[in-house]
Amino acid sequence: MPIKYVKNDGGPTLGYSSKSGVQILYVDGKAFKDLNKDGKLDKYEDWRLSAEERAKDLASKMSVAQIAGLMLYSRHQSIPAGQGPFLGTYGGNPFFESAANLSDLSDQQKEFLTNDDLRHVLITTVESPEVAAQWNNNAQELVEGIGLGIPINTSSDPRHASVASTEYNAGAGGKISMWPETLGLAATFDPEVTEEFGKIASKEYRALGITTALSPQIDIATDPRWSRFNGTFGEDPILSADLAKAYVDGFQTTEDTTDGWGEESVNAMVKHWPGGGSGEGGRDAHWGYGKFAVYPGNNFADHLLPFTEGAFKLAGKTGKASAVMPYYTISVDQDDLNGENVGNSYNKYLISDLLRDKYGYDGVVCTDWLITGDEPDAVDIFAGKPWGVEHLTVAERHYKALMAGVDQFGGNNEAAPIIEAYEMGVKEHGEEFMRKRFETSAVRLLLNIFRLGLFENPYVEERANTVGNPEFMEKGYDAQLKSIVMVKNKNQLLPLVKGKTVYIPKRYLAAGKNWFGIEIPEKYEYPFNLDVVKKYFSVTDKPDEADFALVGISSPEGEGFSREDVENGGTGYVPISLQYGTYTAKYAREESIAGDVRDVLDRTYKGKSFTPRNTTDLELVQKTKEEMKGKPVIVSLLLSKPTIVEEFESSIDALLLNFGVQDQALLDILTGVTEPSGLLPMQLPANMKTVEEQYEDVPHDMVCHVDTEGNEYDFAFGLNWRGVIQDDRTKKYKKIHKVKN
Repeated sequence: MPIKYVKNDGGPTLGYSSKSGVQILYVDGKAFKDLNKDGKLDKYEDWRLSAEERAKDLASKMSVAQIAGLMLYSRHQSIPAGQGPFLGTYGGNPFFESAANLSDLSDQQKEFLTNDDLRHVLITTVESPEVAAQWNNNAQELVEGIGLGIPINTSSDPRHASVASTEYNAGAGGKISMWPETLGLAATFDPEVTEEFGKIASKEYRALGITTALSPQIDIATDPRWSRFNGTFGEDPILSADLAKAYVDGFQTTEDTTDGWGEESVNAMVKHWPGGGSGEGGRDAHWGYGKFAVYPGNNFADHLLPFTEGAFKLAGKTGKASAVMPYYTISVDQDDLNGENVGNSYNKYLISDLLRDKYGYDGVVCTDWLITGDEPDAVDIFAGKPWGVEHLTVAERHYKALMAGVDQFGGNNEAAPIIEAYEMGVKEHGEEFMRKRFETSAVRLLLNIFRLGLFENPYVEERANTVGNPEFMEKGYDAQLKSIVMVKNKNQLLPLVKGKTVYIPKRYLAAGKNWFGIEIPEKYEYPFNLDVVKKYFSVTDKPDEADFALVGISSPEGEGFSREDVENGGTGYVPISLQYGTYTAKYAREESIAGDVRDVLDRTYKGKSFTPRNTTDLELVQKTKEEMKGKPVIVSLLLSKPTIVEEFESSIDALLLNFGVQDQALLDILTGVTEPSGLLPMQLPANMKTVEEQYEDVPHDMVCHVDTEGNEYDFAFGLNWRGVIQDDRTKKYKKIHKVKN
């Protein structure tokens, strides 16, 4: 690609494409990009001015259509197009389209960049750092030559998850550094680890051309059944606030700059305001059956703390997270102004009065994806999510969100509904009012592009030596080790001596559907990479020959809705079980807490039964216990949310919990290469009775499991080789909780 660079003494290096038509202007001995090709230096082109002054100047020059395009945030895109999983269609368009070459833009991408003036793109999977960098350069070249030359702000959901079967080798690199899930970062109880992750991830993001992180997810997960629990920092508002602050500081701060912003900075879009962890019955609002966030414990205030005391009060110079995403949920009866029960992005009280006015947040507010699309015919179809405003047209939904204080629409590729919403505002408030309203959002959105230096140089080189370099891989692996929580170690069984013989039973999972409703075939496989295990132990498939057994399982699966129940004449609502065996909802509520006036369906499930797809995990542990005939059984449990271990805990000798780590990290703990130091970032409940009776909005309000060794699996509990961990972390975060009657 014909990218050229011009260095400025004491100023930024300019990057531009000779094919875009952009020329370099020289003023007072300094070089500037003539982005709008008018032959003169405009304020927004002058890098000597503040980002605020430049953003205001550019916003004033933009047409309504251009601002509408800036308000769009694309649907999910993969690089190369068509390589990621197919998740469905929206508005007749697939999530991904094919492209001829790996780094080429698809026709859909060219369409929304050129005709709809879209400048915010969400990237999912990438083929490699080299392909991602080249795709970024191709896309930036295209938009650099259009209109005002506004560069693309590319974003990503979290992409640093560990691949369990891979090995870590000191001095070796990888595709990208691997870390525990967000809940695993929380299990370290160490903000420094989380900030270090942010610093490393931001460098890797920028090498990929990614400049906004759609993270961290700082909802406090106060309902243990919530399917997005593992994407949070757990249930505690204080720990979540501290880690949110560290995460955002790590991503946004470039060292040795005046305001903290620079070429290593990545915008952090924290989610989900005002908190989505209190879904009724633990159900998630991606689906129509989970629309409502409820507050039976009157504890709305705690859900704001990770935002107001964390992401909005940074220790670093950038001050606050540059963007925030409201959740899909209807925060039931929390509108103190109008008493409206509508999705959070449509609620003026939650966005303007509370977020903007009371807490002074002036960054970008971007809706969650696809909230303006039409509601599907069935509540379990993954499509539009206009909760509370289903009766409005698509354009009316855009208008209502804009008037509530939203700046941007996630998952929307088309500008037409926003332009139509603008015309609605002109009729109601006049041209001057709506122009000012649009420019206000445009300035916020442009600031997040200017501050990263993209107007000067949006291009990235193929920096494979940055993404997944050995130093970053080592830091990620160390965090994985720190995230593993040991909760049981009967008779000090662990650590084990290397070279012993281990029996690892295969794990069976029945066929089912994934989170997006796509069919999953049945699986019968080893839970660990045996080649990795063999570097620590001898492996046998005969229990009689083994010194011990190692069983790998995961948290029970369930979403709280059953199509089979609907087909049998029911409402579809079933319990979300945290136990492995069949659960019958004896202790569930008699009626929906959100009230039938807000929904035509009765969402109660009392008396109904549910069996998790992986009920076989319990059978696997029990069978292994029998086969081992008294010899030690160790269980490794991959936790995605609080899990009831009462069904099997008394029959095993050791229990290790992880939140997404490489097998090698687990084996290093088992053999004493590293001492366990992780702590539970949530409670593990004693039974489903306490789960049903806890309040969706209140943390730490369950009766916890007590094991055969007398240890209570409460928040901030964990073991090391000497016993129960008691250190500065537990002293700071461990609290005395009173379970309600």
